[in-house]
Amino acid sequence: MVIQIKSEQFQSLFRHAEKTYPEECCGIILGEIEGDRKVILDLIPTRNTWNEEDSKYLQEIVNLADRSGEKARNFSIAPEDLLKAQKEARDRHIIVLGFYHSHPDTAAIPSEFDRAIAWSDYSYLIIAVNQGKANDVQSWTLDRQQQFQSEIIQ
Repeated sequence: MVIQIKSEQFQSLFRHAEKTYPEECCGIILGEIEGDRKVILDLIPTRNTWNEEDSKYLQEIVNLADRSGEKARNFSIAPEDLLKAQKEARDRHIIVLGFYHSHPDTAAIPSEFDRAIAWSDYSYLIIAVNQGKANDVQSWTLDRQQQFQSEIIQ
């Protein structure tokens, strides 16, 4: 699958990731699917609401090592932010294509945490931010075998 993103959308991702550094940024991707191409129409920045309660809950359901309350290695999108984005997408006759988040001082490659919270078929844009400067973005999708597959960005 190919995911199409405009240069100004790249810049928006990079600005959001750099603004929240050293914490992870996160947001929602809206768009449409045209054949084998996902077309990004809008990026909705959200606040990273990760907290200790999220950490404990995730440990219980997926048995990951302690994630602590640190937003530098974790992110969470508030349910009300996701609901608002879903309503906006519906009103505009488009869909939620996926989500984005940053990886402060690490590569734009999904972590085990990313796999644990991912849903199949959605796109996951990951922005690498090294020493406060965004320098890479990769797109991934989780297949039915729970493995991330790279998406081509155009």
